[in-house]
Amino acid sequence: MIEFPLSGVETYWWLPLVVAFSISCVTSTAGLSGAFLLLPFQVSVLGFASPAVTPTNLLFSVIAAPSGVYRFCCEKRMVWPLVWTIALGSLPGLLLGIFIRVRYLPDPRAFKLFVGLVLIYIAARLLPDAIRSADKPKMKNTNSKLFEVAPLAFNLRHIIYRFENREYQASTPAIFVLSVVVGIICGIYGIGGAAILAPVLVTIFRLPVHAVAGAALCGTFLNSTVGVLFYILIAPVFAGGEIAVQPDWHLGIMFGIGGSAGIYLGARIQRFLPARLIKLILGLIMLFISGRYIIEFFV
Repeated sequence: MIEFPLSGVETYWWLPLVVAFSISCVTSTAGLSGAFLLLPFQVSVLGFASPAVTPTNLLFSVIAAPSGVYRFCCEKRMVWPLVWTIALGSLPGLLLGIFIRVRYLPDPRAFKLFVGLVLIYIAARLLPDAIRSADKPKMKNTNSKLFEVAPLAFNLRHIIYRFENREYQASTPAIFVLSVVVGIICGIYGIGGAAILAPVLVTIFRLPVHAVAGAALCGTFLNSTVGVLFYILIAPVFAGGEIAVQPDWHLGIMFGIGGSAGIYLGARIQRFLPARLIKLILGLIMLFISGRYIIEFFV
């Protein structure tokens, strides 16, 4: 057994590594670091429910995400215009969300309800889309040039790129505004934003999950880095008080090491998985966790 003094968590030394690896290996197939599932594990299983769990969760993404970003870049499936639009929109929202988390949501019970509502929304977007796409053919020619992203245009109005011999287009202002809103939610939740943005980009903007994954994961890394730095800056303000906002560095690093290996593996095998399977797995996991948290709040 090992004890983490800042968070008060006492567990087996290998558990954070194994849990982070397992979660990230599955979620990274959709471009998610796994922070949105790792946080419920910390709150419910490890009993780490203070505001400090948020920067610890962000620290996990900072360490874990780069391996997946590297893998998607190597396979030329990174939509950089989408990355910059997401980052510029979500960063101001992220800082506002962090303030709301520290100031208004220190109570674990209210925080669990918030987490449950966020997750059930994501599941409600993913599952119907996965069911509707049940009859679509599986991916083919995943080793060909068709499976690489080819940017066509990026301006204040549109983001246009080609993938699998098909042209995709999205509104730059719409993605920017969406990113601001998502940034607020993610600053409260302690994730980089991909867990909410990726499903919306797939279901509402109709972008392919295999091409969205890299941009979503890269946006998570950038947002999480800023979030951790902001928590470090405001930590002295709460020093000696009842609320701890400093990340648990040892726990976060252990989660990050396991997550880094899991994300790399997930990004590597993602191209061989059908989009429907990815959506179903994530949707069912989120539905289970959200239902549990909402029931706990009222019961």
